[in-house]
Amino acid sequence: MLATASPGLHAAARRLTLPAPALCVVRLPRRRPGHPASLRAAASAAAAEAAPPAKEGAEELGFLEMTSGTRRRYYMLGGKGGVGKTSCAASLAVRFANNGHPTLVVSTDPAHSLSDSFAQDLSGGTLVQVEGPDAPLFALEINPEKAREEFRTASQQNGGTGVKDFMDSMGLGVLVEQLGELKLGELLDTPPPGLDEALAISKVMQFLEAQEYSMFSRIVFDTAPTGHTLRLLSLPDFLDASIGKILKLRSKIASATSAIKSVFGQEVQQQDAANKLEQLRERMVKVGELFRDTESTEFIIVTIPTVMAISESSRLHSSLQKESVPVRRLIVNQVLPPSTSDCKFCAIKRKDQTRALDMIRNDPELMGLNIIQAPLVDMEIRGVPALKFLGDIVWK
Repeated sequence: MLATASPGLHAAARRLTLPAPALCVVRLPRRRPGHPASLRAAASAAAAEAAPPAKEGAEELGFLEMTSGTRRRYYMLGGKGGVGKTSCAASLAVRFANNGHPTLVVSTDPAHSLSDSFAQDLSGGTLVQVEGPDAPLFALEINPEKAREEFRTASQQNGGTGVKDFMDSMGLGVLVEQLGELKLGELLDTPPPGLDEALAISKVMQFLEAQEYSMFSRIVFDTAPTGHTLRLLSLPDFLDASIGKILKLRSKIASATSAIKSVFGQEVQQQDAANKLEQLRERMVKVGELFRDTESTEFIIVTIPTVMAISESSRLHSSLQKESVPVRRLIVNQVLPPSTSDCKFCAIKRKDQTRALDMIRNDPELMGLNIIQAPLVDMEIRGVPALKFLGDIVWK
């Protein structure tokens, strides 16, 4: 649990003085005679050459805009599974930290990859300081089972084992059978898909309200694949409405039964259960507000240049717009760098990628976004140095 900040976090907070944000200057090693140009230079050239032309009316966005100011900002990276969301999220977090922003990167994907990406054990559900960046960078991999347990605890009577106990604690036990069609048992005893992520984000928000966590000015979320993320975005409103109905029903019959409950000493216990559920509801409301806050939040779609991935990204953007979630950037990852001597496989692959990139330019959902291309590189992006390398290419 994160009830107490780690000693490393306290130490980082004490020694921190946040400088004015500035772009990171990278010094490249000199190329030895006879050796090929650096991969960084080739990758940068590839990104510049392959970048699609700016769209009329499209807002010019760069890393300078992302790093300006000290007000806390949230970045959520999501998209189809396997497109490199974790690498992009981790590289963005490293880039922020190296530009003077104390940063927290959080994985809300039950199948965590942050530990692999940073080449450091981040498991355990607690904040862990990442070694290497210039400014404090902490990472958190949410434990899905702990998130589910917290939901059960918040929605059931202490010591209870099911929806019947919860309804009893709310003074609604007599109505359990009649309310069976509402499938409250499924909601309370078997949390729906996406709940792990919603509780993870609401938990992070809860911790960030504490003074010792006020140091973080950039929060980066590595989200689960598209389907889970879309359920996550709609879940706060669903829980808000569902919990609201339960509380309203309890309130309607409370006056008629309060005298009897007081005699048997149940009133305090029932009010405690109601308070816990109300607290959960308030946190879900905050999550929903966070998703839609255009001043402090941005969802960045990550994709790869294939027809299937682009099509899914288009649907994702459409769904995000319906949920009023701000989206301004699209990262196209794994783009083949230019070459004067393509093999047959590379030539076919490049042709497929060109067709996919043309889809972006003509897709009404994606054509207005600021498009960032990340080249395919011949090294595994793992560890802070490799993430810094990737971040210098992508986030500029």
